[in-house]
Amino acid sequence: MTVANKEFHVADPNLAPGGKYRIDWAEQEMPVLRQIKERFAKEQPLKGLRMSACLHVTTETANLLATLQAGGADLVICASNPLSTQDDVAASLVHHYEIPVYAIKGEDRDTYFSHIQKALDHKPQITMDDGADLVGELHKNRRELLNDVVGGTEETTTGVIRLRAMAADKALMFPVLAVNDSNTKHMFDNRYGTGQSTIDGIVRATNILLAGRTFVVAGYGWCGRGLASRARGMGAHVVVTEVDPVKALEAVMDGFQVMPMLEAAKIGDIFVTVTGDVNVLDKHHFEAMKSGALVANSGHFNVEINIPALEEMSIGKPKQVREFVEQYRTKDGRTINLLGQGRLINLAAAEGHPASVMDMSFANQALAAVFMVRNADKLEHTVYSLPAEVDQEIASLKLEAMGIKFDKLTAEQDHYLNQWQEGT
Repeated sequence: MTVANKEFHVADPNLAPGGKYRIDWAEQEMPVLRQIKERFAKEQPLKGLRMSACLHVTTETANLLATLQAGGADLVICASNPLSTQDDVAASLVHHYEIPVYAIKGEDRDTYFSHIQKALDHKPQITMDDGADLVGELHKNRRELLNDVVGGTEETTTGVIRLRAMAADKALMFPVLAVNDSNTKHMFDNRYGTGQSTIDGIVRATNILLAGRTFVVAGYGWCGRGLASRARGMGAHVVVTEVDPVKALEAVMDGFQVMPMLEAAKIGDIFVTVTGDVNVLDKHHFEAMKSGALVANSGHFNVEINIPALEEMSIGKPKQVREFVEQYRTKDGRTINLLGQGRLINLAAAEGHPASVMDMSFANQALAAVFMVRNADKLEHTVYSLPAEVDQEIASLKLEAMGIKFDKLTAEQDHYLNQWQEGT
């Protein structure tokens, strides 16, 4: 399909009006990004720049794209996860913003990667990724395009891990800014956004009561911290599993029970993985679980749950008992319920993070794109963090938008902190 002589592939173009209403609703909760958009419209820092984005196609992402477009960018977007697309938003981006979109909720693996290829056909100068699939495909299968690329940005922990591995192997062929490293991203998006939206996805998918249940959180990074605290707030008994002794100790001192996953598997009612690693829930864990256990993932890829192992130990195909719940019956008669096909449950069954928290994350993305354009020729082919002053600016703008004032150092205090002569 085409619009304004541009190709696109969305589920239903007729959904556009509803998508625009929801994009506008989210925009009300994104005052920092709105200010950046106004600045971009005047300054045009991205004028004529080809950008390919591989992101979750949501209302919040739409507002990021509108900001980049206001700055002069020539955009194409594909989905960064087969189940995270909001089809009405995808349609609205095509119809109201004339941005080519390649994203359909529930697309199969072949379609997913064909959409990534379409985004790369745009011959990007800047890549914008959430999970590093775009950069991965670019390096593995579209190397002829590498000379056009100035640099990239990466949104999430999983993607940063992949990119740092590429840099360590000397395989990364352009600089990338790890937006996820910014404090105004991971301390808020990962913690408060993932915490709330994951609970939202689980409750929407199952309609279960969390109070009184044993809720197992695999991983105690920023996402795990947020999820554990929100589950406890809903009345669940929270168990944390970890491989990092420092994070495990932190979870203990935050008041959570810590144990190996094999022990947690015996007592858990709900399991959620947020680690970025593979087979965090594996066959021996499924074998130990109680009948009726709920299994979900809020890490970027569904490899955190060994779904093939679950299929192997089950009888026949799973039963679709609710829209986002597949019930596996094991050979010993138990049932294990997989939520959202093991993909990001907060986006598969719900709407992802609230716009208010994505306001800061996408402010980072927008400013990262400009920073990359202005500084790429000075950067090596590795992974960088945004300067601390960008964090400070975003946090200040957010507080101002919330009507909250805060102290500033006096000249005397600033001097004291920047000298060594005075002591006790």
